[in-house]
Amino acid sequence: MTTRKTISRVAAAVAVAGIAAGATALAAGTASAAPASSASPASSVQPCTSNQFTSKLVYGGAGAGNRYGALQFTANPGERCYLPGNLEVDLVGAHNVLINNTAPADAPAVALVDGSSAYVPLHWTGIEPYAQQQTPNAVNVVAPSDSNQHGDYINPNVTVDWTLGVVDADSVSHTIDVGAVTRGLAPTA
Repeated sequence: MTTRKTISRVAAAVAVAGIAAGATALAAGTASAAPASSASPASSVQPCTSNQFTSKLVYGGAGAGNRYGALQFTANPGERCYLPGNLEVDLVGAHNVLINNTAPADAPAVALVDGSSAYVPLHWTGIEPYAQQQTPNAVNVVAPSDSNQHGDYINPNVTVDWTLGVVDADSVSHTIDVGAVTRGLAPTA
């Protein structure tokens, strides 16, 4: 009987420690962002809906004709969800400018937890004459989920006004390179 109680207590302690470790890692933003098979809320994070985070463009600097920026996402207070490492990004306007997704297909998902941030790096050139440049109106991102945990529909489209200047739009240079979702605040100039 004593052995059975000891085994039960050890098993319970291991389970509690595992949940606590998962919650601590999640709060620190280091937990695996993909949902776990367990139904425990402390050990899984659901895909983000567009109303769980705010978005903004961040200027990252310029040099030798290259321009850098980022699309930054910040979790709303009390929210926790994840963004896939390879996020669908599109432009509004600037019809001669293309998106070049440079993120690896297997880029890891990133958790957004209670005010933490992640960003998508952007790179383009801006050296051509003005007649061969265009300014996008906005950048559009599709959140990975279009419904909340209750099954309510939430429009997954997130549109952020483009504030980062002109982009080359000639036959040689006409792309914005979009990298993988990266944990942390976007680098600034």
